[in-house]
Amino acid sequence: MDYIREFDIRLEKEMYYAGETLQGQVILNTIENFKLRAIRVVVRGKGHAEWKVVVSGDRRTVKDDQYFFDDRTTIWGKEKPEGNVPILPRGHHTFPFKFQLPESTLPCSFESKNGTIRYYIKVTVDIPYASPPQGMKYFTIIGPHIDCMDEQYLKPMVGHDKRSICCLCCRRGPVSLRTQLERTAYVCGESIKLKADIDNQCDEEIKLKLKLVQYVEYFIDRGVLGVTKDVSHPVLEYTGDPVTPGTRWKFDSTQSIVVPVMPPTVVGVCRLMQIYYVLKVSILMSKSGEDLHMHFPITIATVPFRIPNSNTPPNITYSVCCDHVEGGMYTGPEFQLGQVYDGNHSQNEPVLLYRPVYICIANAKLTNTPSAKSKNQIDQNLAGRGSKDSKQQKNKRADSAEKTSTM
Repeated sequence: MDYIREFDIRLEKEMYYAGETLQGQVILNTIENFKLRAIRVVVRGKGHAEWKVVVSGDRRTVKDDQYFFDDRTTIWGKEKPEGNVPILPRGHHTFPFKFQLPESTLPCSFESKNGTIRYYIKVTVDIPYASPPQGMKYFTIIGPHIDCMDEQYLKPMVGHDKRSICCLCCRRGPVSLRTQLERTAYVCGESIKLKADIDNQCDEEIKLKLKLVQYVEYFIDRGVLGVTKDVSHPVLEYTGDPVTPGTRWKFDSTQSIVVPVMPPTVVGVCRLMQIYYVLKVSILMSKSGEDLHMHFPITIATVPFRIPNSNTPPNITYSVCCDHVEGGMYTGPEFQLGQVYDGNHSQNEPVLLYRPVYICIANAKLTNTPSAKSKNQIDQNLAGRGSKDSKQQKNKRADSAEKTSTM
């Protein structure tokens, strides 16, 4: 509308925990007086899963939604207006709003091709005899609440296996592997606390191999079309130094295996998906391949480990997900502003409007990753636009978000 010079939604901060108060403002800058029935604000948390399946030779789309909360209020006018419609005078207007987020456990914000968990503010400006302008503002929920200090995660896990390698009728010396995982829960940026002891009495050179794997299971309950989809991605891999025949080698992973930024463990919180992680430990034989496999469940938490009686709290920060796991491999088209030709021949990258962030411990090994650079780009884009955003760009963001979100 030509008489609305600016329409924006501003939040006090970009990320929240369950139970916190979400506060913000709706900004309207108008150049004319006009009739305005109401300004309505909705805050919503919604999970969505969707993909295509083949049923009786036909390709169909199956999808499902789950709402974690859905609250609304009217910050101007009345919910059911009666009598004369009030007039909003021209000028710069600020309409504050406030919502109490539920205390219940909330899953983390999450983006993937098969499923999303999104939290957003939607504002509708109800103008008589006109298509109501709408805007959306996404924010991140840090959850669910998983504390590394819970007793169940502080118990060490021990694995031990021994194998004698046979070749036809010849029996060679044994290979033994003993491992101990100091604790099973970690916040991104922390180092996995694993110790290993390898005794190589065979005639092959061997190496220790570690692999942290992310598993994501998606669920859609639609009667006969109820389906599941499982995906997995290697998060990180490590191969140790060669252990020559007849020698023993000890390994300590402290400071060498840092958990990258990725979504926390989500189990039993969202019926559309669950996310969990497994640390796989094995021996890599130079001739025989992998052997002596051990699997340890790893929980990615949202509250970091604290040294008892220490006066130095963990240095907590927030960053977008690494690019090679679910949650970091996909950016929805509604969050990409696209390229705008400015008369130069250079091709600029699409402007990212939003990506969820996850809690992590500040670690120098995470600052130069592609995900960290992506977060810096988003922060710079948001800071640079500010009040300089053109009306065309604002409308495009609102329209694009509205088309791709199923309300």
